Amino acid sequence: MNDMPRPPRPGEELDLPRLESYLKEAIPGLQGRLEVLQFPSGHSNLTYLLRVGGTEMVLRRPPRGRKPKSGHDMRREWVILSALHGSFPVPRPLAYCDDPAVLGAPFYVMERIRGLILRRDLPPDLALSPAEMRGLCERLIDTHRRLHGLGYRSLGLGELGHPEGYVRRQVQGWARRYRDARTPNVPDFEEIIAWLEANMPPERGAALIHNDYRFDNVVFDPADFHVVGVLDWEMATIGDPLMDLGASLAYWVEADDPPEMQAIRLGPTDAPGALTRREVVQRYIGGTDLTTADLRFYFVYGLFRLAGIAQQIYYRYYHGQSRDERFRHFDKAVAGLERAAKMAIDGWGL
Repeated sequence: MNDMPRPPRPGEELDLPRLESYLKEAIPGLQGRLEVLQFPSGHSNLTYLLRVGGTEMVLRRPPRGRKPKSGHDMRREWVILSALHGSFPVPRPLAYCDDPAVLGAPFYVMERIRGLILRRDLPPDLALSPAEMRGLCERLIDTHRRLHGLGYRSLGLGELGHPEGYVRRQVQGWARRYRDARTPNVPDFEEIIAWLEANMPPERGAALIHNDYRFDNVVFDPADFHVVGVLDWEMATIGDPLMDLGASLAYWVEADDPPEMQAIRLGPTDAPGALTRREVVQRYIGGTDLTTADLRFYFVYGLFRLAGIAQQIYYRYYHGQSRDERFRHFDKAVAGLERAAKMAIDGWGL
């Protein structure tokens, strides 16, 4: 039920003497030898479990190899966690370091939150009834909507992003990033890019958005399944909340979705009782004048954006900048997302 850490992957080890020295200077009260394990999941920033005596912490740092110019901003995550802690369920930030002499890249350290993190399939020892699974989904969506309702200016995050023109910038930005990271064995996505550029909706407000909100970035209390932590804020910004919802919908794979979608499923969204994408949308937009049809653009955008993320990761593997074998077949995931985006344009999915 817990996200179990393992010894660091080859090439992703940390310099323990330098890190231990830094931690004991930056965080008062640490005593004992430093032990480091790596959380094996996640596809972007590298995440480690640190143990010093009886204290457990989590460290996040950027991956090695080519990285998006605006991605993997450790200070950004640190600022967001510092602003949200006490107002929204996030880990308590402990230290931020931008001195490359310590680990060769900026990193931050936060408290470890223990709880239930759900990945592709429910753990064998977790028996959820359809009603319990439905309730879990509802808590996930309600927490997402709660995030979008926060007063980001009162939290001191008004300078985090530029919401005016956010939709257009995202479409154009992901088109550029995808083209820059494209390898010869993946589709060009030009048909989807053209459709998105021709069908952009008006701006629908601004909020603090997570930009990678899904089951495996949320920690649940295993006793009553309330949300105790939201993780991985590396892509958070101020922007249109429906773009954030569309990004999450791309991860929401249903039990009867086609094979190309089943292959990219990252959470138990196909479990008996899980909400459908349509039900996710209806719960999120409840009490507003929006309709499910209004979310078509955002769903297509979410699928394209997810393809862009996967392709940026695959680019590192393709060019030998990462030896993580999980990335070997990301080219097939990218191709599957192109097919799904074309189907979504024609009405599938919602």
